[in-house]
Amino acid sequence: MNASQAPSPESPLPGAPADDHVSRTRTDPVERAKQLLARIDDGAMVRVVFRGMLLGTLCVLGLDFYHLQQRSDFVSAPSVPGAPTFMPPDVETDGPTAPGNTEPFVPSDPDLARNPMQFTLEKGGTLSAKGSIDPGAAERFKTELDARGEYVKTVALDSPGGSLHDAIAMAKLIRERKIDTRVDDGAQCASSCPLIFVGGTNRSAAPKASLGVHQFYAPANDRSRPSAQVMADAQATTALITRHLTEMGVDPALWLHALETPPRALYRFAPEELVRYRLTTGEAPVAEASPSASGT
Repeated sequence: MNASQAPSPESPLPGAPADDHVSRTRTDPVERAKQLLARIDDGAMVRVVFRGMLLGTLCVLGLDFYHLQQRSDFVSAPSVPGAPTFMPPDVETDGPTAPGNTEPFVPSDPDLARNPMQFTLEKGGTLSAKGSIDPGAAERFKTELDARGEYVKTVALDSPGGSLHDAIAMAKLIRERKIDTRVDDGAQCASSCPLIFVGGTNRSAAPKASLGVHQFYAPANDRSRPSAQVMADAQATTALITRHLTEMGVDPALWLHALETPPRALYRFAPEELVRYRLTTGEAPVAEASPSASGT
């Protein structure tokens, strides 16, 4: 028998009925599996096995991570510098509870607490920064400075506060670029806003400007972290603020007023305190005498 006459894999064995061979091949799962495996490339088989093992490993890791999240003592990541944002509180006017120059925390403009910080270029190289320090404000601020080049000489602040870490990042940008800061008459720089203000190379506050601080805090809807982690966050954040004030050349003792002032109250710095704590770099602002005080 020559090669052309050799029986094919599908041909019956010599002496075996053809119909019996075809029937056995179609119904025998072992024979069928052998034929399928013979047709599969070895490399393709290895890839299939590897992908199956990888998928199984990912499923196991996902289940483990899910079960960890359900545990009350699970901490996802260090909270500094990724601590929760400290936003302005809801306004309450039931009076301050801390000693000293405290008052209810009422934004000078109610819209300031609702609107994210906006940057407006004004004449004389002044960049107005007005509104709540929302997460992402520091990145927008950097974009604005990059677009203006060296034209910006002063940042005029009017903000009730907001994201603590954005405030510190903005202050560092201001200091790096040797920009001045100021708070104008009728404007407010409260809560975390003074942490931006201290970044100015030269810092000034008008006589009717308001600069104040209070305790930082996490949003009211943040219930996911255990109490021990919350306490650790508070201590780490206090250290972060103290280090920031020191690096900016400001007396960190000013933050003691923040630590003892409830979030819904505001400790407002008196003109002489602005100088004593080196919040401002010039003399204390002096309010203009009223007509009654001058005797006219």
